[in-house]
Amino acid sequence: MPSTVEQLSPTRVKLTITVPFSELTPAIDKAYAEIARNINVPGFRRGHIPASLIDQRFGRSAVLQDAINEQLPALYGQAVADSQVHPLGQPEIDIAKLEDGEVVELTAEVDVRPDFDLPEADGISVRVDPADVADKAVNERLDLLRQRFATFEDLDRPAAVDDVVVIDIAASQDGVDLSDTDAKGVNYIVGAGGLVDGLDAAVTGLSAGQSKTFTTTLVGGEHIGEQADVTVDVLKVQKRSLPAVNDEFAQMVSEYDTVDDMMGGLREGLERIERAGQLNAARDAVLDAMLEQTAFELPEAVLQAEIDAHREDIEQQLARAGLSVERYLVEASDEEASTPQEFWDNIAARSERALRAQIILDKLAEEAAVDVTQDDLSEFIVNKAMEDGVTPDQEAQHMVEHNHMTEWVGEIRRAKALNTLVAGAIIKDTDGRTLDLSLVRSDGTVAAPQAAASSQAEEPAKPKSKAKSKKKD
Repeated sequence: MPSTVEQLSPTRVKLTITVPFSELTPAIDKAYAEIARNINVPGFRRGHIPASLIDQRFGRSAVLQDAINEQLPALYGQAVADSQVHPLGQPEIDIAKLEDGEVVELTAEVDVRPDFDLPEADGISVRVDPADVADKAVNERLDLLRQRFATFEDLDRPAAVDDVVVIDIAASQDGVDLSDTDAKGVNYIVGAGGLVDGLDAAVTGLSAGQSKTFTTTLVGGEHIGEQADVTVDVLKVQKRSLPAVNDEFAQMVSEYDTVDDMMGGLREGLERIERAGQLNAARDAVLDAMLEQTAFELPEAVLQAEIDAHREDIEQQLARAGLSVERYLVEASDEEASTPQEFWDNIAARSERALRAQIILDKLAEEAAVDVTQDDLSEFIVNKAMEDGVTPDQEAQHMVEHNHMTEWVGEIRRAKALNTLVAGAIIKDTDGRTLDLSLVRSDGTVAAPQAAASSQAEEPAKPKSKAKSKKKD
């Protein structure tokens, strides 16, 4: 089956596929048999209707159209493989020539990965923060453990700083209750701050059974940023006692027998977090450097589809949370945008970056012959199952039912390609130390050295649309 490639633009090609009629014969026979099984003709048994009668009733062209459409995925896939192009979207396929009994000629226009050169990894140099763990961080983690196992004693006196109060909170405006701001049975450490401005001053000096109303600015909910009258009712005043740090405590809160071993375990856990953060920072920095050094044109339709998909996903997330974009911008403390237009512009920019990164990593994976093993896929499924709160078997079943295999294998392949890139780059921390992150896993643990992966062929996109006959001039 010969095919040719015509470059329409740096990001779009036209494949011309010539199919000898003899190659369509099995599909044509199958089309006749399928039609014969699904129609009733007086005087003939179902499934035994002559082809000539089918042609007379439905037209030979309809049969040929069915046969060609049935063969499209295989014909298109073979043409993509032969031409060595890399489709980024769905093709537009037409029947350019149909000579019954002789030849069929198909054309497929499709957006493809542009041609560009990758910079050498060893020419990329980036800096990241150190992954050091200070004693203060370990002690803070220890304090969190002690607070989790604290004991409480009810006090018959007014609340003071560092006491724990159990409170009910309700807000109103002009005497109208704001039910979405109500909270009951809240445990609050007096002096801790961060809940409602003015709360510390209100509860200090109150005993159990007493209440106070004060005016403040709401920091959450539907009325965020608005003034309201807040009433706090003190249910209990308690003294909090933290457990002593000894071997008995270590055995109660951890798998360790001694305080020293527990502290070592706390430090190792924090070091894993720091290594994982350092690895992620290095990946982002190296990828940013690669993006800056690699220029290529993106297919406009593919980019717009990426932006639209990202926007739709965010709109669905906001809808599930009961938020508009405007409300989200008010409530999200870490959001850079201040207007909806700026927010969507940022989303579009991030979508373009993600698409460029995907194209670069796909080419890098191809050139580096990156392979995806069954162990890689199994590990990916296990990690994804943990994120989704399901079992690995349920995640694997979801993958099969929703045809995610190719998508997930692509994600794994790109991640491994990025790891290869990071391993070849020069990475230093801001203290000037050269880092080797090649064996650091995503969770911060360090892997044993492994053999380089072998190559895996890239699958072309399957056409979804059926072919349409072109009108001849």
